[in-house]
Amino acid sequence: MAFRGTVKPYGAFNANDDANALQKAMKGLGTDEDTIMKLLTARSNVQRQQIKAAYKTLFGKDLVDHLKSELGGKFESLIVGLMTAPIAYDAELLRHAIKGAGTDEKVLIEILASRTPDQVKEIIATYKNMYDHDLEHDVTGDTGGHFRRMLVILLQASRQQGVQEGTIESDAKALFAAGEQKFGTDEEQFITILGNRSAAHLQRVFAAYMKLSGFEIEESIQRETSGSLEKILLAVVKCARSVPAYFAECLYHSMKGAGTDDETLIRIMVTRSEVDMLDIRKEFRRMFATSLHAMIKGDTSGDYRKCLLLLCGGED
Repeated sequence: MAFRGTVKPYGAFNANDDANALQKAMKGLGTDEDTIMKLLTARSNVQRQQIKAAYKTLFGKDLVDHLKSELGGKFESLIVGLMTAPIAYDAELLRHAIKGAGTDEKVLIEILASRTPDQVKEIIATYKNMYDHDLEHDVTGDTGGHFRRMLVILLQASRQQGVQEGTIESDAKALFAAGEQKFGTDEEQFITILGNRSAAHLQRVFAAYMKLSGFEIEESIQRETSGSLEKILLAVVKCARSVPAYFAECLYHSMKGAGTDDETLIRIMVTRSEVDMLDIRKEFRRMFATSLHAMIKGDTSGDYRKCLLLLCGGED
C-alpha cells in the first residue's frame, strides 16, 4: 500500500539529539511547546518510541510522564496519543470505552469497524498483555443484543478474502429479503453478511443490492434498524466503501455545530496521521466543500490547534 500519511519518518533521525532537545524544551521555567510539537509531529511513531527509550537512558525519567507534568488539557492528550504505539493506543481507547460509567459505543464502533483483521488480532493480544483481560469478554459484558453480536463477529477478525463471484447476487438477495421485503427485520442476515465478507466483495454486493431494490444499502439499514446496531452497520458499510471517506465524515461531525467532540478529533488525527490522512483530506474536501485544515482552524485554538494543523498538513 502506498504511503498516504502526513507524518513520515524523519530522514536525519537521531534519538539522543531529539531527547536532548525535548529535555531542553521542558527545563527550567516555562515550557517551549512549539519545539515539542514541531519535533514530535515530524517523527514517525517508531521514532518516537526510540526517543522515549533514549530519554529514559539519558535522564532517568519517563518522557511521557515528563510531558504530562509540563503540558495540560487537550494539547496534552494529543501529545500523549502521539507518544503511544498505535496498537497500544487502540487497546487503551477500547479499555477506557468499556471501563468507564456507561459504554462509549462510538469508540468501539469506530475502531472495530475500521481496523483490518490483522490489526484487530494485534489489538486483542496487546489488550490481554496490558490489562490481563480478554477483550471479547469485556466487550460482551458491557453490551447487549444484536449490537453485541456484531461486535463479537468483528472481534473474530476472520473476514473472507477477495470476492466470491458466486455469492454476490445471493448476498444481495438475502439482504433484501431480510429487510425491505419482509415485515420486521432479520438482523442476523445483515450481521452475518456485513460482518464476514471482504470490503471488495461487499462493494459488489452493494451495487447488486441497489440494482435489485432501488435503494442504497445505507438507506435500508436506516429504515430497518435503529440505535447502536444501526450505527455499527452503517460504519461497517462506510468502511467497506472507503475508510478515508468514513473518517472524513467522523471528523466533520466532531466539529460541526456547537461545541467540538475533541476526543474524536484527537483520536482520528493521531491514529490516521501515518496511515491515510492525505486521502481523508481529499475526501473531506469532496464531501463537505471545505478543507479539513480550515475546519480545524476555525474550531480549535492555541497549541492544540497548532499541533492538529501540523498533523493535518497542507491547507487543501
